[in-house]
Amino acid sequence: MRALLTTRRGGHSAAPYDGFNLGTHVGDRPADVAANRALLQTALPAAPCWLDQVHGVDVADADCAHGVPVADAAVARRPGVVCAVMTADCLPVLFSDDAGTVVAAAHAGWRGLAAGVLEATVARMAVPPAHILAWLGPAIGPAAFEVGDEVRAAFVSADAGAASAFRPAGTSGKWLADLFQLARRRLAAMGVMHVHGGDTCTYSDAARFYSYRRDGATGRFASLIWREDHA
Repeated sequence: MRALLTTRRGGHSAAPYDGFNLGTHVGDRPADVAANRALLQTALPAAPCWLDQVHGVDVADADCAHGVPVADAAVARRPGVVCAVMTADCLPVLFSDDAGTVVAAAHAGWRGLAAGVLEATVARMAVPPAHILAWLGPAIGPAAFEVGDEVRAAFVSADAGAASAFRPAGTSGKWLADLFQLARRRLAAMGVMHVHGGDTCTYSDAARFYSYRRDGATGRFASLIWREDHA
């Protein structure tokens, strides 16, 4: 199994997308995005299974996907098939089973996380959760992610213990949410206990990462995973 995380460093995009923007939907020059994707391709065994991410729970089968599936996660079992998600504050989660037979990538913004995108991804992997490893990539951190009462309610209504992932923001009806903790709770509830990462904030690291909350008009970086072909 191999994984790769891009940053905003390098690449061909001009401000405010500088420099290694991989998103085709953010207003960047198409030629610059194409050049960035071509550069990324040199580090991969095949073209990634890019997704049309809609903050939902659908999981694409990257092994037989055509075009750009409308989904927020992808699963692959064939060696060399690359699962990928793009983010700029939402939480990317990469998965593999401990035997290296199946990999997956999920895009978990708060809407998808609350709706069950991680649960849907683990279900599609079709291996015992105790044998799954998960990695939480860079996302907006708990000191920066201010949300309203409706976001807190979306999690606490399903899991009273999720209240521990929210603290008052100092403004009435506003909370600071910990996406990493919320994801860990969801994973633990399924029996996924081997969880790594979850310590890098996109909002506070402008040199390396895009952040929609920080910048508005901005690019997207990618988290990618694939099985290696050992034949």
